[in-house]
Amino acid sequence: MDWATLTIFIPTFFFVSITPGMCMTLALTMGMSIGYRRTLWMMIGELLGVAVVSLAALLGVAAIMLKYPTIFTVFKAAGASYLFYLGVQMWLSRGKLAITNDLPSDSQSNDWDLIVQGFITAIANPKGWAFMISLLPPFLDQEKPMTYQVAMMLGIILMSEFVCMTIYATGGKGLKRTLGHSKNVKLMNRIAGSLMCGVGVWLFLG
Repeated sequence: MDWATLTIFIPTFFFVSITPGMCMTLALTMGMSIGYRRTLWMMIGELLGVAVVSLAALLGVAAIMLKYPTIFTVFKAAGASYLFYLGVQMWLSRGKLAITNDLPSDSQSNDWDLIVQGFITAIANPKGWAFMISLLPPFLDQEKPMTYQVAMMLGIILMSEFVCMTIYATGGKGLKRTLGHSKNVKLMNRIAGSLMCGVGVWLFLG
C-alpha cells in the first residue's frame, strides 16, 4: 500500500470504527459494568474476531459464508441469545457482570468468558462481514506483494478498533463514576443490561 492509499484507508476505517455499533456498545457496557481493565479481555476477543473476518474477506472465504447462510444464522442466533441473557441478568442485578458495591473478585467474571463474548460479537456481526467484503478488496493492489498489504491493513484495522473500543470503555467507566453511589447501582445495572439486550437484539436482527 502506498501513502496515497493509506491516507484514504486510515481515516475511512477509523470513522467506521468510531461509529456506534455492536462492538462499541458492548465496550461501553463492559466499561460501565466491570471497568476498563477487565474489559480488555473482551476487547482481545473482539480483535481476534475482527482479524478473522478481515482475513476471510480478503481471502474470499466470506463469499462462501454468504452462499451458505444457515450455519452463520445459527451461530448468530446463539450469540445473540447469550448476549440477551446476560443483559437480562444485569438488568436484574444478577450474574457475573452485574455492578455491585463489593470489591471485585476473580470469580465474578472469567477472563475466558469475556474473550469468547467479544469474539462471538465480532464474528456473528453480519454488518461487519458486509463492510469488510465491500471495503477491503478495493484497497488491494494486485501488482504488489499480498502478504505485506494484508499485514498492513490488519494492523491498521486492529489499531483503529482498539483505540475506538478504549474510548467507549473509558466512557462507560466514567459514567459509572458519575453514577457510582449506592442508590444508583440498580439504575446502572438497568442501563448496562438494557444496552446488552439491545446488542443481542441488534445482532439477531442484523
